[in-house]
Amino acid sequence: MTDAVDIRILEAISADARATLAQLSDKVGLSVSAVQTRLRKLESTGVITGYRPVVDPEALGKPLAAFIEITPLDPGQPDDAPERLSHLSEIEACHSVAGDSAYMLFVRVASPRDLEALIRDIRLAASVNTRTTIVLQTFFENRPIAPGGPRD
Repeated sequence: MTDAVDIRILEAISADARATLAQLSDKVGLSVSAVQTRLRKLESTGVITGYRPVVDPEALGKPLAAFIEITPLDPGQPDDAPERLSHLSEIEACHSVAGDSAYMLFVRVASPRDLEALIRDIRLAASVNTRTTIVLQTFFENRPIAPGGPRD
């Protein structure tokens, strides 16, 4: 169970995962060893599951982002689309959703032609219909998670 101090630590590392223990200590008002102990506990209990870099997709040659909703061609087919699509590295996220679609995919590719090829690959691999929405501009993403919960 997290308390207000843990939440302040989580907010601080969500904003800057590369913050040193000393910097975190200053932000939350605990000793370095106390912050380190709390971080280890948050990691061991699964509250913190990892630390990842934030990468610029355009710098990697993938400026085109899209959301692709998928729906099975046959409602009676096995619900195994995530497994059938896991080999497609352009798919950054796969979410099970409520509504008309079964899953919402978030993808990044280099060009419209690559998006067209990916949609074809998705349809073939998972036996699904697709509905695609291209992202024109992203105002924010990868925002620090606001853990909520108790505060001082």
